[in-house]
Amino acid sequence: MPPVSFRQVGAGSWYGQNMDHPQAPAPGAVPPGVVPRHVAVVMDGNGRWAKERGLPRTEGHRAGEEALVEVVAGAIEAGVEWLSVYAFSTENWRRSPSEVRFLMGYSRRVLRARRDLFHSWNVRVRWAGQAERLWPSVIRELREAEQLTVNNTGLQLVLCVNYGGRAEIISAAKSVMEQGGAAALSEASLSQAMSTPDVDLFWRTSGEARLSNFLIWEAAYAELVFTDKLWPDVTRQDLWSAIDQYGTRERRYGRA
Repeated sequence: MPPVSFRQVGAGSWYGQNMDHPQAPAPGAVPPGVVPRHVAVVMDGNGRWAKERGLPRTEGHRAGEEALVEVVAGAIEAGVEWLSVYAFSTENWRRSPSEVRFLMGYSRRVLRARRDLFHSWNVRVRWAGQAERLWPSVIRELREAEQLTVNNTGLQLVLCVNYGGRAEIISAAKSVMEQGGAAALSEASLSQAMSTPDVDLFWRTSGEARLSNFLIWEAAYAELVFTDKLWPDVTRQDLWSAIDQYGTRERRYGRA
């Protein structure tokens, strides 16, 4: 069976209606059925990127915004159905108060600035995470992005803000038991109560090789790909390379 090529990247601006990036190289070819349905991304390396350049950590987060838009465009072109990104973890509250304040305000601004672009790309924005401790203004922007894009039928973009995998499992278990008691608790019912479907490809940048409490139930059988490049330097080509690695794996789910 001949390979199916990604759409050729042309000239244009990724900040406007066109998702093309003028410097993006031509994509490769991926056999049918190889593209993962759900990709989870740990966007790691913003702080180190800034440190290498003698900049404040906050500048690394600013640079990471462009990488996110680039990867969303690449996921659409690749045919990925779900893209979950780890934007702010429940453990990130342990960072300095100044960085936490920046991240809250920055998350709010990015949501407001990018939701129309994602909407124009037929992306449906979803939020996974806890409301506790999260700034009300950030929650409002998340809800407005969800409402704006609720009828979109393209890529499902899950923004994991104030998210923790263990907390999600506890919350899902409580939800199932409140509805049907202990007898209703099963692997199937718990999976249904999760924020996302099972993860096929778990991709982390910056060279770190750990899950960091991200979608740990959904990623139980995910293929793990770790990229050395720091998040602000990532392009859609790096996503496609991760998908290429995914395509070489044999997923047996315990079978011989």
